[in-house]
Amino acid sequence: MISDMPHKFDAIIVGSGPNGLAAAITLAQAGWKVLVREAQDSIGGGLRTAELTLPGFKHDVCSAIHPLGVESPFFRSLPLTELGVDWVRPPIAVAHPMPDGFAVAMTLSLEETIEGLGADGSSYRKLLAPFSARASELFSEILRPQRIPRRPILMTRFGWRGIASAQQCAANWFADAPTRGMFAGMAAHSMIPLDSRMTAAVGLMFCLSVHANGWPFPRGGSQKLADALATHLRSLGGEIETGRPVKSLKDLPPSRAVLFDLSPRQVLAIAGGELPVAYRGALERFRYGPGVFKIDYALSGPIPWTAEACRRAGTVHVGGSFAEIAQSEHDAWTGKVSERPFVLVAQQSLFDSSRAPDGKHTLWAYCHVPHGSTVDMSERIEHQIERFAPGFRDVILAKHIFNPARLEQYNNNYIGGDIAGGAMDFRQAIARPVFRWDPYSTPNPRLFFCSASTPPGPGVHGMCGYFAAQSVLKRIKR
Repeated sequence: MISDMPHKFDAIIVGSGPNGLAAAITLAQAGWKVLVREAQDSIGGGLRTAELTLPGFKHDVCSAIHPLGVESPFFRSLPLTELGVDWVRPPIAVAHPMPDGFAVAMTLSLEETIEGLGADGSSYRKLLAPFSARASELFSEILRPQRIPRRPILMTRFGWRGIASAQQCAANWFADAPTRGMFAGMAAHSMIPLDSRMTAAVGLMFCLSVHANGWPFPRGGSQKLADALATHLRSLGGEIETGRPVKSLKDLPPSRAVLFDLSPRQVLAIAGGELPVAYRGALERFRYGPGVFKIDYALSGPIPWTAEACRRAGTVHVGGSFAEIAQSEHDAWTGKVSERPFVLVAQQSLFDSSRAPDGKHTLWAYCHVPHGSTVDMSERIEHQIERFAPGFRDVILAKHIFNPARLEQYNNNYIGGDIAGGAMDFRQAIARPVFRWDPYSTPNPRLFFCSASTPPGPGVHGMCGYFAAQSVLKRIKR
């Protein structure tokens, strides 16, 4: 039962990641008195920036590039520019280098990208053109719970192409190895094998996002986005407490609702005794996916990429051919260590001078590894980058390593290094965290999920938190 006693707070949000802050803002906008509790000394969850290597080198600790952030209907509703968020758009959003020195250049312009794809250009146009003009509508559908679509024809058409595997899609649409490799890199953001259903949809989504927004990042670091959300929340009367870990519900003051920006494992540890046995069992069966091994570098100069396009790109997908990337992702999923891992690279300092001292640069890089892996991937990652940028090791000044265990220690949501809040295979993309019409609510009318373990899933977009707050507003009357 929800107590009728007066509470200092109407709702408490545990965790200050983008979804937790989005939930808090949404409730505060509705007039609720809200408190955000954060275990770490700084807010942000996956949106933090810190000097991890040397003084003056600012590294994004977790998330770095935010294509879904600028497509988020919730973030678009906020005055982020006035709150200090300055989106930087590199001239090339994503480059995908090949061993022969050529690189696919993905730019904001669909036509410019098509011109660079040679013989595959016409196929790429046919594949994406039906959706590129309606990208904002499509993303508003993708970034919501899996229910009856508001634009059924658009979503049916997208679903018809996206339900296939990335492997099938690339084979059916593209003839050239560079284009197939590029599509593999886009689809690999799913963190599941590329012969799995719906990985084509992930590849299509990320290709479309390039031409919709150019894959931007906040000037000064991802922390700027978290700080903007916090500032807006406080302007609405919301409160934030940091350095306050929550071990049980007894650690929280009374409230009408508690929202967890946490994965099922932490919710069970904190509130399992307040949930029915059957629901607890369903949460216990929630599966986590591969982890990541991340390295942040301080560099004496820019990366000496062989392909000129990589020198003008904010993001570089390092992996080569479709077969190589597919093998790397399959290895991580099946518990094997890849000798040639697919490496995701961001080089923000090329376009944001605030990230490093004059003439110096930062590099953000990670690869997917088996869940909970303890293998040091440093040499493998550096060897992969050296394949496409000979002399890379010569510009390294310092580096900072996050293996899966250190990532989980840093952020308890990253179970076994899984940054996606749980495996995003076909079943868990639909039933997340459990199969339930309202996935944000629990059988306890006071407790709610608002994390990436709910629809629409991982990514810096805040929509999980927004929809969780809407669920609270429907179910609890002040």
